[in-house]
Amino acid sequence: MTASDRAQSGERLASDEPADESRLEELRANLDVVSARIERGCADAGRDPGEVTLVVVTKYFPASDVLLLHRLGVRHFGENRDQEAGEKFRAVRRALGEAGRDHLTLHFIGQLQSNKAGHVAGYADVVQSVDRPKIVSALDRGAHAADRRLRLLLQVSLDGDTARGGVLPEAADELADEVAAHELLTLKGVMAVAPLGADADAAFARLREVADRIRARHPGADWLSAGMSADLEAGLRHGATHLRVGTAILGSRPSLL
Repeated sequence: MTASDRAQSGERLASDEPADESRLEELRANLDVVSARIERGCADAGRDPGEVTLVVVTKYFPASDVLLLHRLGVRHFGENRDQEAGEKFRAVRRALGEAGRDHLTLHFIGQLQSNKAGHVAGYADVVQSVDRPKIVSALDRGAHAADRRLRLLLQVSLDGDTARGGVLPEAADELADEVAAHELLTLKGVMAVAPLGADADAAFARLREVADRIRARHPGADWLSAGMSADLEAGLRHGATHLRVGTAILGSRPSLL
């Protein structure tokens, strides 16, 4: 569901425990603030908010928050830890399925290890962090084992430090061709994180150049995932179709014990 037409649903899941109404209202208020930011950012950039998808990043937060967000109309969720995401979203999908509610789309946005990629392919709908051929091969094997299609984005390194994830811009074309060669993998576009302390506008301008080049070779690869809680407006200025927002909606992440 796009940011501009987020449903204002108040229905409960039949399988839910009694909802935490104060948490529901907190999430609703935060979603309204983020949606208003998206509306303003699109207006400033001369864009249609209907072409922007909000992916709410729920890492470290419980399945109960995912279900509350689903009640509020959110349909795209992001996770970056395999050991957490698989179990959490299996539980979420069971609850939604029992209630006969709409499905959701799960975006895996974290750095992938090849030995985990096959497992991720079994439950994620979109993988936004593809950065090397070894990951492509592992995802392809996982997709075949699960008999399901996967949509992939190339994660592009904007600071040249591939140790933190991301393919170098000059190597992105070859990696895009590698993804496109696999029957069950669909290349959808590119993703990047603005380097810490860097100018987000300059970073996303570089990403847009890579995105345009990839789309010229693969016309269906028209997604550009750029912009998080602190810099979503910069992402919108440079053509982001997908925003990955966590803290601005869910609050500070709980400490890990």
